Amino acid sequence: MVRNMTGYRTLARNHDFTVLWIGETVSALGSSMSMFVFPLLAYGLTHSALAAAVVEAAHLLGMVGFLLPGGVLADRHDRRRIMRTASVAGAVLYGSLVAAGILGHLTISHLVVVAFLTGICAGVFGPAERSSVRTVVPTEHLSTALSQNQARQHVAELLGGPLGGLLYGVTRWLPFAADAISFAFSWVMLGRIHADLSPAPHEGARPSPGEDIAEGVRFIAGRPFFRTLLAWSAMANLTINAVFFVAIMRLVKAGFHPAEIGFVSTAAGIGGILGAIAAPTIIDRLATGRLTVLIAWSFVPLLVPLVFWNNPVAVGAALFAGLLLNPAGNAGISAYSMALTPDPLVGRVTSATQFLSMSVMPLAPVVGGLLLSGLGGPTAVAALAILTAAVALLPTLARSVRAVPHPRVWQAELAGQPEPVAA
Repeated sequence: MVRNMTGYRTLARNHDFTVLWIGETVSALGSSMSMFVFPLLAYGLTHSALAAAVVEAAHLLGMVGFLLPGGVLADRHDRRRIMRTASVAGAVLYGSLVAAGILGHLTISHLVVVAFLTGICAGVFGPAERSSVRTVVPTEHLSTALSQNQARQHVAELLGGPLGGLLYGVTRWLPFAADAISFAFSWVMLGRIHADLSPAPHEGARPSPGEDIAEGVRFIAGRPFFRTLLAWSAMANLTINAVFFVAIMRLVKAGFHPAEIGFVSTAAGIGGILGAIAAPTIIDRLATGRLTVLIAWSFVPLLVPLVFWNNPVAVGAALFAGLLLNPAGNAGISAYSMALTPDPLVGRVTSATQFLSMSVMPLAPVVGGLLLSGLGGPTAVAALAILTAAVALLPTLARSVRAVPHPRVWQAELAGQPEPVAA
C-alpha cells in the first residue's frame, strides 16, 4: 500500500496532471448526466422508443466516427488547443439546448444534432487527452494516472444518472445547463496546464491524413503485442457487455422492482471505483503480463453462479467483483502499451485501438438478445461464460502479452537503464 499511496501523492503534486484530471472529472460528470437525460427527453418529445435510440446512436456515431481523425489531429497540432476547442464547442452546443428549453422550442431534430456534434467533440478530445497524459506524467506513474482516470469515469457513471434525473425532474433543460458549465470549467482548467502539449516535430513534407491514419494502423498490425491486445479488447468488450445485457434483461423478465435492478448498476459502479483506487497496488505486485491474463479469466468463475441464481444480489455481487479487478488489468497493460508507442504516434495508435475495439460494442445487445431468446436465461449465461473463456485464451496463448514483465522491469528496459533492485 505504501507504493500505492506514494504514487497518488506524487501525482497530486503533478500540477499539470491534477488540473487536467479535475477539469475532466467535472466534465465527465456533466456528460454522464446528459447521456442519461438524452433518451428521456427524446421519448418525452416524441413518445417513441425509436427516437430515444436514435439520439443515443447519434452520439455514439459521432464519437466513434471521429476517433481516427482525432488521432491525426492529436499527432499534428497543439493538444491543449484541440481540447479547449472541443470543450468550448461542447459548452456552446449544450447551451443551445438550454436556450431552446427556456424559450420552449426544444425539438427532436435539435437534440439529434447536438448529440451527434458532441459525439464528434468527444472523439476529437479523447486522443488529445491521452496524448497529453503521456506528456505530463512520467512513465513510472502512467499506470497510477490511468487508474485515476478510470476512477473518474466510474464516479461519473455512478453519480451521473441520479443527478441527471434529479435535475431533469426540476426542469428538463437543467441537466444540459450543468453540462454546459462543466465544459466551460474544463476549458478554464485546460488553460492552466503549463507543459508544452505540442506534438513531436515532423521532418519533411506532411503525409495526407489518410496516410497518417494508415501509419498508426500499420504500427499496430506489425507488432504481435498490439495485434493481440486489440483482438482481445474488442472481443472482451463484446462478451462482457453482452453479459451485462443478459444479466439485466433476466432480472427485468423475472419481474424484479426497478429499484432492485438499479442496485446492480450501483454495485458495479462501486466495484469499479474501489478497483481503480486499488489498481496501482495490484499493478505493483504482479508482472504486467500475468496480471493481464488473470484479469482476462476473472469474469469466467463469476458467471458460473449466475447460471443457477437469477436475483439482484447474485448479479450485483458478480459484477462488483468483476469490476473490482478490471481497472488494474486495464491500467497496467494500457500503461505499458502507451509507453511502448513512439510519441509521434501516440494519438493515432490510441485512437485506432479505441476505434477498432469500440466498433463491436453495438453488437453486444444483439448477441445477448439472440442468446437469451434462443437458449433461455441459464443456458445463455453458460454460453457467455464459455465465450468469455475462449476470449481469455487470446492473451493467455500470446507470449507477446503473457511475457510482459513487472512494471519496474519494463520501465527500466524502455528507459535503457539497468533493471532496478527490488527493495
